[in-house]
Amino acid sequence: MDEQFRYRDTQPVIQVKDLYKIYRVGETRVRALNGVDFTIDRGNFCSIVGTSGSGKSTLLNMLAGLEKPTKGEIIIAGEHMEKKTENQLVAFRREHIGFIFQSFNLMGTMNAIENVALPLTFQGMDKKSRNKKAEEMLDLVGLTKHKKHRPNQMSGGQQQRVGVARALVVEPEIIFADEPTGNLDSNTSVEVMNLMKKVVREKNQTLVMVTHDNYLAGFADIIFHIKDGKIVQIEDNRGKQNSFQGEEKNE
Repeated sequence: MDEQFRYRDTQPVIQVKDLYKIYRVGETRVRALNGVDFTIDRGNFCSIVGTSGSGKSTLLNMLAGLEKPTKGEIIIAGEHMEKKTENQLVAFRREHIGFIFQSFNLMGTMNAIENVALPLTFQGMDKKSRNKKAEEMLDLVGLTKHKKHRPNQMSGGQQQRVGVARALVVEPEIIFADEPTGNLDSNTSVEVMNLMKKVVREKNQTLVMVTHDNYLAGFADIIFHIKDGKIVQIEDNRGKQNSFQGEEKNE
């Protein structure tokens, strides 16, 4: 009951309005995104699920400000991403966004503490403070005994836990995860999914995950099904389900 009221009272942290991305391939126009609209409220774990070529990765890149839309609006934490310059986008990501990658992207020469603390160096935090914060995040993701280990001394699941801690350490409003369990076996994938769900709850952060796997997508509060560049269904895992049956939009 409390969870539902918290959800209703929160303000949208992501708003996408009439979003298009059109690529030119020779004489052909390919619509990677074809009129996408949705809203995500703060504190929710959302998944965007679809097959290869559905537009899910393009959508994630747009939300993160890594690609510009052909048309439409992307409003994150009250700011229009499509209007920002490249330097403004870099600064915005540094302050507001955390990333979890499929390939972990850890520095092999650094131990877990140093890897997690790395984003804080870009914010100018002193070494003692950033290491203390990194240790707290590693405790949160269950790696208390692995803080001094380098990536080659850890399993894939442990490395991804370091990745989750690194995404959380900057206290982002939003975390973007791109196929975060793509390099993990099924049991470890479930562990990482439950971990991400847990920390998002505890920190009241917003997590947006892209995946091709319907089972993993099902861990999310809200599932956006994308096909041919359009959101075709929104599934609310708290019991409500909607299908989009509106008219096709013209560009």
